[in-house]
Amino acid sequence: NKMLNRILLVCLLFAGSSLTCKWMDTNFKRYTEGALALLKTMKMNSTNSTDDVELPDAAAFPNELYRHASKAPVSENVPSICFAAHVLDEIVVLFGEDQTHASWSARTGEDFLNVITQQADGVASCVSITSHKKSHRKMSMYFKRLALHVLEEMEHSADAWELIREQVRLHIYRAQRLAEA
Repeated sequence: NKMLNRILLVCLLFAGSSLTCKWMDTNFKRYTEGALALLKTMKMNSTNSTDDVELPDAAAFPNELYRHASKAPVSENVPSICFAAHVLDEIVVLFGEDQTHASWSARTGEDFLNVITQQADGVASCVSITSHKKSHRKMSMYFKRLALHVLEEMEHSADAWELIREQVRLHIYRAQRLAEA
């Protein structure tokens, strides 16, 4: 699986918290702000018909995975930047789905996918090989449930994409907090 191979290449075992990456220091925040601005534009283009549509329980936000990633000691090989890299890779895959019926323009969707792909690649340039398969597997399964229980079951509708947009906004915000911790 190409996705899992990339994730394995993305993880980092920090020897200490003083290690930094130039890309993270100079570009991470700018790309995050760009992605969040595009998501805000997508929201403005939304029909707001999702007020009555709820996210299925199966696709609930995985707060416990973020708590675990933020509190895991370095010795567990789950550095927060590695977790953030995995989240960004999953968002890239999710936004590779059919956005034909999304309420935003195709150009805005493409721009978002380009920004988030560049951010994922940038974070990947800061990390080396290690993995915490249990956490990554749970996160991968969560994103698969989003694709199945939201996008597929709602036939990639504008409402489905608005639910996904909001979940992705939360993930980018949380990934930023993890990576900058």
